[in-house]
Amino acid sequence: MRVYPAFTPSHRGGSGPALVCLHGFTDTWRTWDLVLPALEREHDVLALTLPGHAGGPPIDAPIDPAVFADGVERAMDEAGFATAHLVGNSLGGHVALQLAARGRANSVVAFAPAGGWAPDDESYRQTLGFQAAMVDHLRRAAPYAEAALGTPEGRRRATSRTSVNFEHIPIELLAHQMRGVAACPSALPLLDMATRTTWQLDGERIACPVRIVWGTDDRLLPWPSAAVRFRQEWLPHADWIELDGVGHCPQLDIPLESAQLILGFTAP
Repeated sequence: MRVYPAFTPSHRGGSGPALVCLHGFTDTWRTWDLVLPALEREHDVLALTLPGHAGGPPIDAPIDPAVFADGVERAMDEAGFATAHLVGNSLGGHVALQLAARGRANSVVAFAPAGGWAPDDESYRQTLGFQAAMVDHLRRAAPYAEAALGTPEGRRRATSRTSVNFEHIPIELLAHQMRGVAACPSALPLLDMATRTTWQLDGERIACPVRIVWGTDDRLLPWPSAAVRFRQEWLPHADWIELDGVGHCPQLDIPLESAQLILGFTAP
């Protein structure tokens, strides 16, 4: 596997109440680049790269569904955060909710959290299959990232599963994300684990406020089918927000509005 050196385990900045940001599958902490300036004006922000991802801590033990929450808890302990406001996207949204069930969250804002398909809905296997194909493709394409992103059509194709609005996203950030997928060391083992795991969440143990945000044009975890268990079983009383014309990663798609949705929920 080609090695890309520009990956780091975390970013910390700002001051105020603790806030931890968690990215989606094969991404890195830099998915929050466009909202960090606003968040850091109000919070002591720790943006983490999850275990097994490019720049994140390695996964040394057998992979199980708790590996991400365990890793984030260790990072929070090292940062001195007994609890924090948690923000997560996709996989990171599910991890944030797992941590809330462990009592580590003051609040959670989850953008399109993973794992909410109905128990009899097998479409998640198509999503996992797409992600496996994407990893394979980007491992071959990542060395040519800047060339691939050099035209509006290239940037549209690169963001087709994450964002509706892409013109404002810096090419450097998109190239970083492409290379992050290629350099994600545990991508395929994590996908294998996901195909053999029944996603679970103990919603009754979540005592903190929860806001769930979903773009109606999400092409990776489609609304509302990918949210069924969150809405009907786990978190029916959460603060639910639908974003018309927004894709899977609101923090990239509409960063100003996304920062407002976070800060409006974490304010005392």
